[in-house]
Amino acid sequence: MAEIVLGIASSHGPMLSTPPEKWGQRVEADKAELHHAYRGSTYSFDGLSRLRRSEGLEEQIRPEVWQSRHSACQAAIANLAEVFHRANPDIAIIVGNDQMELFTDANIPAFAMYWGETILNHEPKRDPSKPRAPGLDVAMRGRIPEGGAEYPGHGELARHLILSAMRDGFDVAALKEFPQLTQTVPHAYGFVYRQIMRDNVVPSVPVFTNTFYPPNQPTAQRCSELGYSLARAIESWPGDERVALIASGGLSHFVIDEEIDRLVIESIKDGDLSSLQALPETHFQSGTSEIKNWIPVMAAMSQQGLRGKLVDYVPCYRSEAGTGNAMGFAYWSKEA
Repeated sequence: MAEIVLGIASSHGPMLSTPPEKWGQRVEADKAELHHAYRGSTYSFDGLSRLRRSEGLEEQIRPEVWQSRHSACQAAIANLAEVFHRANPDIAIIVGNDQMELFTDANIPAFAMYWGETILNHEPKRDPSKPRAPGLDVAMRGRIPEGGAEYPGHGELARHLILSAMRDGFDVAALKEFPQLTQTVPHAYGFVYRQIMRDNVVPSVPVFTNTFYPPNQPTAQRCSELGYSLARAIESWPGDERVALIASGGLSHFVIDEEIDRLVIESIKDGDLSSLQALPETHFQSGTSEIKNWIPVMAAMSQQGLRGKLVDYVPCYRSEAGTGNAMGFAYWSKEA
């Protein structure tokens, strides 16, 4: 049977691939957003600023703080890349999410798996009359190499995962090809190929969780069950491949909530997901919802009897309102 040899969880936000002196570029978009999700409610930028005034977040957005936290993030990513290299897995299963890069409102599955043999990673087609949001262009190379790339999928294992998930009660969508509109893998996966695998990409199976978009967002409990299902499927695969499970996304954003992030960190260390499962679903909204990409990997690794190692937690604030991206980096291995 195949063997799970490694679990990795990493943030993938654009700030990681943006020079720290340019982190403030995204604040323009933050100020224009009228519905920032934070602890079960939504706020305008000004409303958030008033709500969090007592936290003194101005201290978090000084240039020297940005530089220090950017450096810490780069060190953590390098650490995970080295962990991946040492483990030398044959296959990776990557749990991430789509943000209207593949799917549209016409059809957003709660769970989906890609079982094609080729994965394309290139700049998505877009209307040239509509410029990208501020701060995104500079981060492009963090997830897409110059000229794009083509990576190997693993259709046979993916088909096995789909059939196993169906037997476990998951009615997963199956993608043999990417939609014609984009034909490229979302940024959650491109980041892993570029930053964790360092462009030395092993065959992989992208697993999609609809963390972002109501009304069919899977619950934290359901995401845990998916992790257990993936672990069982890997163990029943007749090959002898060494498999890495990788979560891409999180932690809290686009409004940072260190309290929720601490629950994630505690769950990584002790393998107990009950505190995350007990959180109201209203707390898993917007970018913070990507914590649900971590939960399947945490569950699978806990089932293996492994406790996680936190490489670093770096809250990267970009405004006095608390907008930004809290970055987390962790792994599970028999050596951890």
